[in-house]
Amino acid sequence: MFEKIIRRRAAVGTAVAAVVLLVLPLYVGGFWLRVGLFAMAAAMGAIGLTLLFGAAGQLSLGHAFFIALGTYGYAFLSGDDRGKVHGLGLPPLLSAVLAVLLAGVAGLLFSPVASRLRGVYLGIASLGLVFLGHHLLLNLPSVTGGYDGRSVAPFSIAGYEFSDASGLVIAGVPFGAVEHLWYLFLLLIAGAVLVARNVLKGRPGRAFRLMRDSEIAAASMGVDVQRAKAAAFVLSSMYAGLGGVMTALAFQRAIPDYFDLNLSIDVLVMVVLGGLGSVGGAIAGATFVTGLPLVLSKYADALPLVVASGQNGGLDASLAAKFAYGALVAVVVLRHGRSLRSLRPLRRRAAASEPAPA
Repeated sequence: MFEKIIRRRAAVGTAVAAVVLLVLPLYVGGFWLRVGLFAMAAAMGAIGLTLLFGAAGQLSLGHAFFIALGTYGYAFLSGDDRGKVHGLGLPPLLSAVLAVLLAGVAGLLFSPVASRLRGVYLGIASLGLVFLGHHLLLNLPSVTGGYDGRSVAPFSIAGYEFSDASGLVIAGVPFGAVEHLWYLFLLLIAGAVLVARNVLKGRPGRAFRLMRDSEIAAASMGVDVQRAKAAAFVLSSMYAGLGGVMTALAFQRAIPDYFDLNLSIDVLVMVVLGGLGSVGGAIAGATFVTGLPLVLSKYADALPLVVASGQNGGLDASLAAKFAYGALVAVVVLRHGRSLRSLRPLRRRAAASEPAPA
């Protein structure tokens, strides 16, 4: 009975949240919509890392590499030749699909390494992808634009372009690129959440959790551990690639310095703050980590000891945000460790109460 009540409340809460998100572009300004776009793009990569780290127990610090593949893959495939920067000029929808597949292929190529490592060793191995990717972004100017980056072609479907020149007006509100992308991103996030939850509830999710708890136990239950690790890494990299495409559309420009180690750490922080293995928690963590520095920068004049980026006389807004969610990560980790320690006496008492074998 209690489960039915909880499910009903969850369904009602989801319906209310969906309605609010659908009508939000009619009532809020462009700044908050852009914050939402950035948060949803980050949430896509965080959902992928939730499947890999939270469910399958595979630590990855290379998600910035796969996000960069999605961003620059879309920019190159959909872009045109402009000076020294080249592009293939493919339709944006096809370019987005191919960019996601490109990230998946890169994850597949790395999967032999991922299938043989775990824990901190896999994290260190995946960390090399970030440095390799950043080096390539800076030294392939014909594809990436080099240090200055490259512009991103606007998204369009069947000739309808998601731009400020669309001329669409709904309820007296002109719909530009931000409003169009808002609904596109909502659709993508809804599909990503549905797929992720089906994966976690199905046989792949059970195999991931068995493998996370004990690879020996998973193998004894008939799970092909190496194949499951490879599948988790490929699926996670495709989520990151789609997040990269969304990042390209939200920023409208691809810059190499964005895809560094800090981005990988930020995605990991999103997953830790939201709760390992929780898809909804990954979205909440991404919203907090992405939106906090932007909000602090906007209201820096009204906050003590905080200044906007590039100003003197206080703590930079982005740095203050890092301090804030860094402290939250410490609290979450300490609380999790305390709860684990509190289980040990219970286990000992349970073991002591068991009758001794004859």
